[in-house]
Formats: sequence, C-alpha cells, structure tokens
Amino acid sequence: MKKNVAILLFDNAEVLDFAGPFEVFSVTSELKNSELFNVFTVARNSTAISAVNGLSVNPKYNFQNCPPVDILIISGGVGSRQAMVDKETLAWVEHIHQHTLYTVSICSGSRILGALGMLDNKKYCTHQDVYEHMAEIVPSGLPQKEKRFVQEGKIFTSGGISAGIDLSFHIVTLLYGSNTAKETAAYMEYNLVQNVSE
Repeated sequence: MKKNVAILLFDNAEVLDFAGPFEVFSVTSELKNSELFNVFTVARNSTAISAVNGLSVNPKYNFQNCPPVDILIISGGVGSRQAMVDKETLAWVEHIHQHTLYTVSICSGSRILGALGMLDNKKYCTHQDVYEHMAEIVPSGLPQKEKRFVQEGKIFTSGGISAGIDLSFHIVTLLYGSNTAKETAAYMEYNLVQNVSE
C-alpha cells in the first residue's frame, strides 16, 4: 500500500531539510510507477510559508485537511524555535505521531520532538549548533554528536541539513531494500557511500 509522507513546514524552515527528503521519497516512488509514496507538504494553515533565505513555499495541506500520515518528516531551521512553542503545532505533531509508522526530525526539528517529551532519556541527533539548546529542552536526552542519524523505536532524528537526505535513504532501505535505495541514488547522482546498509 502506498505510504503517505507528510513534510511539516513552518516559516524559516531550512530548505534542504524539507526539499532533500521530498526529493528522495518522491523520486523513489516515481521510479516505481508512483506506487510507493505519496509525498506532500503540510503547514498550520494554507498560506505560503517563507523558508530560510526567503524561499516561498505553498503547503499542499493544512492541519485541518491533512490526509492520514504514515511517515511524518519534521523540518528544522531557525523557525523551529518558534514552532516548538506553538501550541497548535505541538498538538498536531503529538496527535499525528500516535498513528505514524515513523516520526522523523531533520536537523533542528528535534526541538519539536524534545518539547513534546518524545526524546526524554532517548538518543538523538540534531544540527551541530543546536546540541547546547537541546540540552536545555531535553536534559535527559542522550546526544549522539558523532552520528548522522539515530533511531529510537519509531522515532528517527538526524543531524544537520544534508543528514536528512541520508536518513531518507535509510528509511527507503528499511521499507523497500537497498536495491531500491541505490536505484534512487543513481538517478539522483547521489553518493550513498555507507549510508545504505547491504
């Protein structure tokens, strides 16, 4: 069954945090007759969001009309500071997380999971410049600064910006095998190195 991949956007989200995973999951599905993933963006409301450095993005869905979510991707960026204290955003993420196959934070999107208590006493990754702030948000968390991404149950967290691409390939591998991930990487001309396990 095709899996819905929702990418959460907010003002001042980091562009590659959402564009990287969007590309990986979309291309993977495209190369398989669009049968694997339905990838879309979602934000608190339907108005355009202004990502980091001014890129304007129109979310496909808002919190009210978003379809069921199998994989939730939470963008990072400086806007995560505001998102992590926005009650509506937190309530939506908490609700969606109850039904996901995987809940994923990219870069400083970890702030949102941390604010919800989802990383208490758990290993996590985030942007290299955000670990200090994360120590305040989730004092009991276990930072993994040397890793690109980590998994705790159905929660994945990744390091800064480009690490979200690596994590997306890892999830594709978990779901559909390394050959599918490698086919996507070849099409994207992306060097997986050791990011996809055999």
